[in-house]
Amino acid sequence: MKKVVVLGTGTMALGIAAGFISSGYGVILLGRNDERAKSAVPEIMVLAKGLSSGLISTDQIQTGAIEDWSDWSDVALVLETVTENLALKQTIFASLDRRVPIHIPIGSNSSGFPISQISQSLKTAQRMFNMHYFMPAHIVPLVEVVLGKASDPSMAKKVCELFEETGKKPVLVNQDIPGFLANRIQHALMREALALVNDGIATPEDVDTAVRYSFGFRYAAVGPMTQKEISGWEGMAIAAKEIYPSLSNNTEISPCLNKILKEKKFGIKSKEGFRKWSDEEASEMKRKYEKRLKAAFDVLQIEPD
Repeated sequence: MKKVVVLGTGTMALGIAAGFISSGYGVILLGRNDERAKSAVPEIMVLAKGLSSGLISTDQIQTGAIEDWSDWSDVALVLETVTENLALKQTIFASLDRRVPIHIPIGSNSSGFPISQISQSLKTAQRMFNMHYFMPAHIVPLVEVVLGKASDPSMAKKVCELFEETGKKPVLVNQDIPGFLANRIQHALMREALALVNDGIATPEDVDTAVRYSFGFRYAAVGPMTQKEISGWEGMAIAAKEIYPSLSNNTEISPCLNKILKEKKFGIKSKEGFRKWSDEEASEMKRKYEKRLKAAFDVLQIEPD
């Protein structure tokens, strides 16, 4: 059985581990200590069983401590998911650089720190990449495989093939620019959405409705580039001449977002963001969110690319 080593025991790690287990891989989950890693196994198995109608078993998962693990037999990939702390990640990667056999690719799930920084000056930086999942990691198909300055493109393609084997949809990002690929597009949308809310042009609820029931609805079928291939680029260009000059080009956080952040309104986790959330409403929204994501995944399987 092929194995994947996952470093970390947070939400992303659990979803990533569940995805590999449901695809028939073995997982070695490494935490600060073995007890912490073992405590995460029940939740991983629940997530994995929700993804697979086949037989899966706790025999597919091993646990241990990050600093102590030394068995790399049958390991196809090592993936770090620890907290977003650059110094910590650099320390872990320096250790992996020495301990993990040279033929095994090593990735970081970091969305904030480029692999060029994490692997700076390491001897085996050519086998190191960002491997960026999106939450919830066990459902969202995309994984961004990002090349750093020293990364080997041929090994990156093999990593993409591994993710494809597990049912994920990898994209290869040729430079580790801030935000990589998907988050850059997402933040461009969020900048404009927040500007519209800030200027009183639309409510947060109407922004959601506009996105979900127009182009967001279409994007489950095809991406933005193909959609314009279908509708015609000339129409898009004519509209762009009118729209582009008035689009937000803010380089700082929108005032309306800054206001709620200063008030420690972070969304569901603090029971209030742009709106208030009761425990019941929060639980129900999370249930709907996951159910809708699973339905959207089914849509993506219709007439696959």
